[in-house]
Amino acid sequence: MMIGRLYLVSVLSLASIGGGCRILPDGSNSGTADQAICRGFNNQPRIRYGTYPCAIFGTPLVGAKMGTHSYHWSPLEKNAIGYTCSAGHVDVIHIRIAADWTAYLTSVAYKTMMKGKTQFSYKLAVDRSRNFVTISYPKGWAYLPEKTRSAIARDVAMAMGPYLAFTTVTWHEILTWYGFKCVGLPVEYASAFSWEDSYSNLLGTILAVRAMRDTEHTYNEAVRIVLDEEMRKLGIQPARVSRQASDSVRGEWFTGNIALFVDMKKRNFDIGLDDGFITPTLVPEVSPCPEARPVSYPVPDLSLLEEYGFSLTLEIEPHEWEKNKVLDIVHQKKRINPRLHFAQYLDAIRRDAAVRYSPEYSPDLDKGSRPAYTAK
Repeated sequence: MMIGRLYLVSVLSLASIGGGCRILPDGSNSGTADQAICRGFNNQPRIRYGTYPCAIFGTPLVGAKMGTHSYHWSPLEKNAIGYTCSAGHVDVIHIRIAADWTAYLTSVAYKTMMKGKTQFSYKLAVDRSRNFVTISYPKGWAYLPEKTRSAIARDVAMAMGPYLAFTTVTWHEILTWYGFKCVGLPVEYASAFSWEDSYSNLLGTILAVRAMRDTEHTYNEAVRIVLDEEMRKLGIQPARVSRQASDSVRGEWFTGNIALFVDMKKRNFDIGLDDGFITPTLVPEVSPCPEARPVSYPVPDLSLLEEYGFSLTLEIEPHEWEKNKVLDIVHQKKRINPRLHFAQYLDAIRRDAAVRYSPEYSPDLDKGSRPAYTAK
């Protein structure tokens, strides 16, 4: 995902801070992470600016030390590209973005259910599309004791949050493929579904759920802990290995040395539509990882809602200049339903990529069997 993928233009980051992203800590982060669900956050997550997975001028690289995590802003937070044996390149910026949006939307969903409201909406700061959420409740919800409703709402919100966050950032990828530029410069198409994006986004949602179960640390500290744990589990390598791995596929996976002139040929269009898992893209023959096998993770779903008698509908209403183009692809006039239409978008995108880059992206080709390893 390219959520403002111009890390090297650091002035944009400073502009985002001045534009409403608070430097002072949010009061909701003063308690433990599990309490943040109920107390919520004072603002939406701040904007973070990303980078490409390829080793070009300005690409920040990171090893095992990820620094702290801050929902708002911290100079000690490291945002860069790393390389892991079991997940390939990972974009730590996207992990943090997806984690914070998961936490935020989990809290919004919880508060909505506790108030008995049926709808809320939200949008990413870098997109113009608005997301509309409609919740249906089980019979007798309003008459349950508050303590019971709170416990159920927490469980249900912990399923809603990651689903909404992952769907929303995936929609950003789709928009970017069709020409949307959140910062107005022609660098973002190259980042749409780049080989590390969707898996990094998925990791962010998974880590946020783990962090929100922490009853001892603040939300920021809990995210730092689970991020460090996950990177060790996946086999994080020194920053030099990330560069070497990227350099080894230069010319085949990408060309160019500067963001404005990168041609990204390697994409990963796996968003879990076929079997509910996303498998990362590993760079072949990375010497510190001689027997590396990709670890697949499940995408968020809403099956838990059915157990409690809830249902959720998400509709996305695009307002970008490209809205007519993206709506026409699925023959809609105003809004799209991700459950119905994401498969159609990915089919169209893969066909487009097959023409532009390689037949390997054709949706008509057999993807083959998924690697044996899946995350537990």
